[in-house]
Amino acid sequence: MPLGEGGSDRGPERATVGERPRPRVDLKALFGLETGHWAWTTAVQAAIAMTVSFALASLLFGAQVGTLAALGSMTVLYEKKTPYAYRAAALALVGLGFVAAVAVNSLAASLSPWAAVASIGLTAGLATWVCAAWRVDKPGPMFFVLVATISTIAPSGVADVPLHALIAALGAAVGWTVSMSGAPFRARHPEYQAVAGAYRALATLLRAVGTPELDHAQHQASVAVADSWRIVLLGQTRGYRTTAEAARLRALLRWVSDIHLSATQVCMARPTPLPDQAAEFADRMAVAVADPSRAPDPESLDELRRGMRPRSLEARLYNLLSRAAQAARRSAQEEDERRTATLHDERYPALWSALRSSLSRDSLIRPTAMRMWLTVTAAGAFGLWLGLDHYYWVALTTTSVLQAGNVVLTLNRSVQRSLGTLLGVLAGAALIMSHPPLFVVIVLAGLLQGATQLVVARNFFYASVLLTPMALMLSYTANPYPVSDLVVSRIIDTLVGSAFGLAGSLLLWRKASATRLPQAIANVLEKTRQCMQAVLDPDVEITEERRYRLRRDMRAAAVSLRGVYESAIGDAPKAASTRPLWPVVVATQRIGYLALAALSQDRNPEPAGAITLQRVDLAFQELIVAMEERRTPRLGALPRLPAYPRINMELRALANSMTSAVAQDERAAQQEAERRARRERRRAQDDTDADL
Repeated sequence: MPLGEGGSDRGPERATVGERPRPRVDLKALFGLETGHWAWTTAVQAAIAMTVSFALASLLFGAQVGTLAALGSMTVLYEKKTPYAYRAAALALVGLGFVAAVAVNSLAASLSPWAAVASIGLTAGLATWVCAAWRVDKPGPMFFVLVATISTIAPSGVADVPLHALIAALGAAVGWTVSMSGAPFRARHPEYQAVAGAYRALATLLRAVGTPELDHAQHQASVAVADSWRIVLLGQTRGYRTTAEAARLRALLRWVSDIHLSATQVCMARPTPLPDQAAEFADRMAVAVADPSRAPDPESLDELRRGMRPRSLEARLYNLLSRAAQAARRSAQEEDERRTATLHDERYPALWSALRSSLSRDSLIRPTAMRMWLTVTAAGAFGLWLGLDHYYWVALTTTSVLQAGNVVLTLNRSVQRSLGTLLGVLAGAALIMSHPPLFVVIVLAGLLQGATQLVVARNFFYASVLLTPMALMLSYTANPYPVSDLVVSRIIDTLVGSAFGLAGSLLLWRKASATRLPQAIANVLEKTRQCMQAVLDPDVEITEERRYRLRRDMRAAAVSLRGVYESAIGDAPKAASTRPLWPVVVATQRIGYLALAALSQDRNPEPAGAITLQRVDLAFQELIVAMEERRTPRLGALPRLPAYPRINMELRALANSMTSAVAQDERAAQQEAERRARRERRRAQDDTDADL
């Protein structure tokens, strides 16, 4: 079955390349709402956790140190999508991290302010490193630093450090309990949500066929499928993985993975949109993941298949959707053993290996953590040297701004943080000056925390407006201070911290993403070469375990490539040399997805001759070397692959895109050399005129 069959007499057409990502600093970026859902569940849990922990600690230990428990309860904001069995252990580690941050920073503050500055900076760097290496989702290092800063202002001496750590542990325990509260009632809800999300992303991809949004929808669908694999894998606990429920969920996960790859083939081959019924069918499959009674009728796709050749790409896509609906309807014992077998992977990630790999020269985690550590330390030291009473707020603001990533996003976040703080300070000052009783402060802090989590994913500006009054009330409760001085200090500290965050983004490892982009492209091409060698080589046996690992690594590399590009495109001014690589990134991702489709379980590998195999290998090797050396690829005639014509098409498109990118680089280099020569001539002329 050719992967490029499109049914057109004019020959195959290449799908239109979508518009490249364009990070901007404008009013929409600053004040507009991002697409997505309101985080109601997270908001309610955050409000409950903070209110309960703050009230309990204030009752037991006093309000001034009770703020540490309120901050410790922010463990509830982490691991919101992972299975409960894994979440229990992960949140325990987050809680231990909070306790360690409180203990270390309380001890440092009892020694000297300079020790506190160094401790806060080190906390920011270590938290950034560990959160990124262990794939801890947002809010990442932000609340580790917030806990660290508040612990430096709570009344303390060396003897009070154990008490502060105990109070933070109490808050972390409350956050853990609230986050785990759904386990007795919806024990497998996270896994069902992940697989259902993959089907919804698949529906979006089916709607994008034949449109310029295709490549963006393809990436989002790949991310959703990869996330669902990870979350289902984390949920394979002993005793559960052998149940019929677990087998059914694994089957639905494998079906959505195969359907996504089949849709990939249709995307590449079809220049016109698919009928709406296909995407609607995928949406109904998302609902059926948790409720088999709502599974769509497989026969509802018969109208779409009528008149199609049985081996056409669209017919295969509809057949897979139909079979997935049948799997959703019946019990797991009736399923194909290949789809209900245990996943071929380790349930728990290798934490130590993840930390080691994050320190490799090709990783973006190392420069990101180093930038955070150095910038936050410098910001806090500058604030202390300048005589700012609340120098720790400078460090906290810097941490928040640097979490944006690249230069453009950091500038956006810096402006949002500054403007949001200005408004939030006014509201916070008004609340403090009304002298509310402690129980009102506790309730307001909880409500503001919940409101912040409700909007933070949609727009950071509005979150800053809500977060600032909460932080002011906690700070004032921990260490009462004249309100007017508190307001002025907060504004100055925020502006200084935002400036340092932007400076750190501009000066430290600004080109890290752009420098690693060619290697990320080469990595995807290498994974693709391995997949195609496995498919085409008649002497290679593709076991189910090897097929899974090839597909896992290929998908991870393709998803990572897009992330590196989106980071690099905002690293101004280096982005000028990154923009021309967008067609290269798209062609590389498409080749990777087509190689994934060639590894489909429902297709027997079609072997090739030794000469064809060698020519395919040489073509990939040449593209990899040309990308690493940033030169024009010398790609000869590609071998004929009747079963995989779209791969040849994308290989040629990749070679042409690389040639264009190299030419633009050469023109830019030539123009820069000409500008430099003109400057030298003007300088020489000025020197001559001065001598005369």
